[in-house]
Amino acid sequence: MSGALTILTGPAGSGKTTLCREFAVAARRSGLDVAGVLSPARFVAACKVGIEAVDLRSGATRPLAWLHDPARPAMLELGSWSFDAAVLAWGNALLQRAAPCGLLVVDELGPLELLQGRGWSAGLDAIDSGDYDLAVAVVRPGLLDQARIRWPRATLVDVGDANARRQLEAFITGADATERELR
Repeated sequence: MSGALTILTGPAGSGKTTLCREFAVAARRSGLDVAGVLSPARFVAACKVGIEAVDLRSGATRPLAWLHDPARPAMLELGSWSFDAAVLAWGNALLQRAAPCGLLVVDELGPLELLQGRGWSAGLDAIDSGDYDLAVAVVRPGLLDQARIRWPRATLVDVGDANARRQLEAFITGADATERELR
């Protein structure tokens, strides 16, 4: 396993999760074992009202977070979001079993993980293990300093860059070539 890591960044709503989903589909088509979690937003009438957690191996989806609602108790709150502790535990269990794999995706590593050691904390450990061919960690711009300190050799891709798709395609194409050489 080569343990090549790309940090994918961009502001909220810029398409990081969409790009990760497309990348995972392409990697799977290329024969890579894809593992990890996606955290797509859930919208109602063009308003973001929740966040889902998707297991990239099985496709199973669970509601991860919702806008704070005093009538709906939450175990963990961050800003205006309430997180389901059971779904965080489920996602962490998935991330603990994710490696070894061809492609590891952790969407997203935010303040819970990088500042508080909570949230998808097992995703940090999975990335640190290097037990994958490729990994993509989604990190918002405001937390890039923490991510770059933790993973100084990671490649940085900004989803707002016109070349972002091409950079990720080159990342997976390079893995394809490596896989072919090993066979």
